[in-house]
Amino acid sequence: MASGMATKKVTITLEDEQLAAIRALLAKGKAESVSGFVKHAVSVSLADVAGWGAMLGMALQASGGPLTRKERAWADSVLRPERKPRKRRAA
Repeated sequence: MASGMATKKVTITLEDEQLAAIRALLAKGKAESVSGFVKHAVSVSLADVAGWGAMLGMALQASGGPLTRKERAWADSVLRPERKPRKRRAA
């Protein structure tokens, strides 16, 4: 991270196994801190999302332009997992 870059402290929730794996990396000297590991993971994930977005844009341009509403609806139905209805708690 660049010196002088603004940061904000946040709280995140990890699975017990995820935190244990990060701490194991720390113990082996493969990560400097939990915070540093998480910052790196977020940077990699953001770059991945940007890369996929750019790749999708190029593919769309090569194949005829943006999706139609019908095409987008089909893609959404295939790519988005079905959401389970939330159970209501008794008041």
